[in-house]
Formats: sequence, structure tokens, C-alpha cells
Amino acid sequence: MMNHSHSNHGMSTSMDTASDPHADHQHHTTAMPGHDHSGMNMHMTFYFGYQHVELLFSGLTINTAGEMAGAFVAVFLLAMFYEGLKIGRESLLRKSQVSIRYNSMPLPGPNGTTLMETHKTVGQQMLSLPHLLQTVLHIVQVVVSYFLMLIFMTYNGYLCIAVAAGAGTGYFFFSWKKAVVVDITEHCH
Repeated sequence: MMNHSHSNHGMSTSMDTASDPHADHQHHTTAMPGHDHSGMNMHMTFYFGYQHVELLFSGLTINTAGEMAGAFVAVFLLAMFYEGLKIGRESLLRKSQVSIRYNSMPLPGPNGTTLMETHKTVGQQMLSLPHLLQTVLHIVQVVVSYFLMLIFMTYNGYLCIAVAAGAGTGYFFFSWKKAVVVDITEHCH
């Protein structure tokens, strides 16, 4: 004979909890492992709010306007840091390049003249301190980019604005330093 007192604990229905006023409402968390439904809502559309907003970690929950303002500043700075890190890595890569090789080739110019076009080929050694540094910085860049993506995926309008505004501000402040490579030997007479 089957024992019906052991009902499917993770799949209890609202009828089960409605008939028992002393039912523990925390048992619903076992229905979907990894999801805490104890009052926290997972938004799937954009919203503007500052209560019960989880930020990356379960213990990091925003509940007041002041906490949201602090989170906005922190996310803004993280997005700026991400843009600065991308530009900084490019700069470090250019400084650490070794094995420079120049290739010149003649090109016909105007009035029967010959122009020389020079191409520069650069390389980097795999087992070197600059490459190790680039690897570590790449890992940091990937982790920060995923953090920013997950923050954006909270769908909280304030945090989404912080990500976008921080990225734009970081690009504004750091990208102008990008070196434009101009080969002065190109098309010289």
C-alpha cells in the first residue's frame, strides 16, 4: 500500500499550502534548484527600482536609494575600468612587441618614379614576462566583462544606465590615447 503522507515535496501546489495554514513556505525553493523564491523577484523586463535588487552575489542586495546610488557609482567605475583596461592592454602590447622585421617593395609612382612601400611585421615571444602579464590582464578583462554583462542582465534601469554611461565615459577618457600608426616611409619620393 502506498504511503500518501510523503507527497512530492518539491512539487507542492498552492492547494497544499492553502489547506495547511502552518505550511512552511520555504519548501518551494527545492522545486527549482539554484533559485531562491523567498521574496526575491527575478525580473525579465527593464524596471526602475531599488528594493530587493541582487547585485552579482546573493549577500549583496540593494534595499535603499542610498545603496542604489552607491551601486550606481561602483558599476559606473567598473565599466570605466573595463574600457581603460582594454586600451591599456593594447598599449602594453605595442610596447612589448619584439622581432620587428621590415619588408620593402617598390611600387610604380607618377611620372615614371618608383615609390617604396614598407611594411612592419612584429611578433612576441610566448614565454616572456610581457606575454604572461597580457594573459593575466586578459583574464581580468574577461571576468570584468562578464560581471558587467550579469549586472546588465538584472534589467534594473539604474544599473543598466551605469554600465552604459561608465563604458561611454571610459571610452571617452581612454580611447583618445590610442596611437594611430602612421608609417612615414610609406609613399616617400
